[in-house]
Amino acid sequence: MNRYPFAATSFGLIIAKLLVDRLILLSLDIPWFEWLAHAAGLYLGFAKAVPEDAVWGPYILAGSLPFLWIGLGLTLGRLRSLRWPLWLSLLLFIPGVKLLLFIPLLLLPGSVDSANPPPSTHRYRENWIPRSRFGSALTGCLVGSVFGTFAVWLVANQLHGYGWALFVATPFLVGFITTLIHCYHQPDTRYACFALSLLSLSLIALYLLAIALEGILCLIMASPIALVLAGIGSIVGHAICEAWFKRTSTVVLSACFLLPLLGTAEKLLNAPSQVRPVRTEILVAAPPAVAWQHVVTFSDLPPPTEWIFRLGIAYPLRARIKGQGPGAIRHCEFSTGPFIEPIDVWDEPRLLSFSVISNPAPMEEWTPYRHIHPPHLEGFLVSKRGQFELFPLPDGGTRLVGTTWYQHGLLPEAYWRVGSDYIIHTIHQRVLNHIRSLAETRPSLISK
Repeated sequence: MNRYPFAATSFGLIIAKLLVDRLILLSLDIPWFEWLAHAAGLYLGFAKAVPEDAVWGPYILAGSLPFLWIGLGLTLGRLRSLRWPLWLSLLLFIPGVKLLLFIPLLLLPGSVDSANPPPSTHRYRENWIPRSRFGSALTGCLVGSVFGTFAVWLVANQLHGYGWALFVATPFLVGFITTLIHCYHQPDTRYACFALSLLSLSLIALYLLAIALEGILCLIMASPIALVLAGIGSIVGHAICEAWFKRTSTVVLSACFLLPLLGTAEKLLNAPSQVRPVRTEILVAAPPAVAWQHVVTFSDLPPPTEWIFRLGIAYPLRARIKGQGPGAIRHCEFSTGPFIEPIDVWDEPRLLSFSVISNPAPMEEWTPYRHIHPPHLEGFLVSKRGQFELFPLPDGGTRLVGTTWYQHGLLPEAYWRVGSDYIIHTIHQRVLNHIRSLAETRPSLISK
């Protein structure tokens, strides 16, 4: 690479990076000039990469990765042009020292000899990607799975983003990368590439379990959408590899480094999800006045028999209440902790309505370790309020209706809503069936 396009591209990247940082910091309500001073100190080597009290650290890091990847490619191009050792590109990662490398790359003319040109970037890839079918398959699976594990760590555990970047872009790119590498030298069938993509996903699951980033239950819940999107990524990768991959492989693979930027933008710009109601009703062979006593508070429920609770989803154990009427505090105890529910409406025996000010974890993860606590256990499935309605029936019974309004931060929402609605409906059924059993077998409680 000549020094003039290197200079123009480098300064263009610097301006673009500053604009991206400014957008991130504006979204976080942080003054941009504070970060600009810090960035200058970081580049010169007298400031930390992320101060201890910085909340913007993970977002700026994620936004920096695509620029770092492009800058590394530019640096390697200039080093080849100057006939300098390629290991000098490692200086790019050392604050202060990087400036000593940038100045000569910017000023010195290249020394490319047309009779003996620098080695092609294609030749380097052809050397590290084995030509054998087994070797390329193994390399594709390893690279794809390591990329996917890093993406999950960055997007989920650092940016706390559980949306399109994690559940759509990441599995797609895993299948995409695995197939591109496997078919680099010689094409293979779509079915073989799809199988390798599934193997890469399986390796990611093992890595995440081994380093205690996720539990088995979460991986099971995410597997349907991941399998479909990895398959689509494999199909797209197979088509690209057959057509024109070798000529543009650097551009194609570099696009994968836009994933952290997508995760950052999604986290900063995504609006809160809508609050959704889930409604369940049953018939009780007892009058509303009797059923009401067991709605307000109920004794210990029997051990769960539902399969979803045996997988680790939190389930209700009992309900206790302190006080009576609006302002009373109801504690609905689950297997992972209590819901704290201040009473808003006490219309005995017709309506009990309450808000929710404290939510326990929605599940207990299956894990080989004693305890893990991934970010999705807090704030990604939140009950906002609930109510019980009791309607008298002509035969003296009661139609008992339970409703929960909840919100979650998981995307794509249409996919996760199916599971979350089912979970809340199953919880309702467990509670309502217990209330019916108590009301129908203990009618004398109303006389007390």
